Amino acid sequence: MTALGFLYPGHSAEDDYPRIEQLLGSDIRVDLVHTDIGEDAHRVAALREMGSAERLAAGLETLRLTGAETVVWACTSGGFVHGWEGAQEQVRTLARLAGMPASSTSFAFVHAAREIGVRRVAVGATYPEDIGGLFADFLRAGGLEVAGVRSSGIITAAEVGTWGEEDVLTLARAADVPDAEAVLLPDTALHTAAYLQLLEKALSKPVLTANQVTVWEGLRLADRRVNAPSLGTLFTREPIIQV
Repeated sequence: MTALGFLYPGHSAEDDYPRIEQLLGSDIRVDLVHTDIGEDAHRVAALREMGSAERLAAGLETLRLTGAETVVWACTSGGFVHGWEGAQEQVRTLARLAGMPASSTSFAFVHAAREIGVRRVAVGATYPEDIGGLFADFLRAGGLEVAGVRSSGIITAAEVGTWGEEDVLTLARAADVPDAEAVLLPDTALHTAAYLQLLEKALSKPVLTANQVTVWEGLRLADRRVNAPSLGTLFTREPIIQV
């Protein structure tokens, strides 16, 4: 049994995680601990506070009791708003506090894109335009090219959590551009686990979503690979060897 730990702020799309656990169909356990979201707002100051060391440390006290082997901060915007260097420091602090390998959803997107061999991506963000732009800057710092960013202007995770299949599909289609090799949907408050095959069929290219790459990142930290076609290209393709 491989036990993966996740720190998830508030309550929006947390039901993606037991769904993904079921779809993995293997000896994988997904342990989710909710952290205090503080102010539910896609604004820089609120997002920085949401991912503060104090809030993460409080969640770790519970996570340790689950027997998790790895931990991922399951909040994209609560990572990339710190910038590349700041997000690295956040993860280093998380690893030190947890005493186990750690990462965040922001880095998961960069690692996942490399895994499937894509360099040029399009972004479909639920966030306001300025926050979506910060995610694009983060991806560029990670060596990716950003073909375009489509922002939806939503302030709260609570509202994002109400989106259904058609909303997600509309966002992905609006974000896609012909020369993008993949489309990224970065909000962990967005339900996507049930729609991955539909999204990839509709766009005819890989789609990487926040909760999908977060669980994949936990598996990567645990040195586990699981073939799960219902979770999209990321869980079916052989890794690209970087040279």
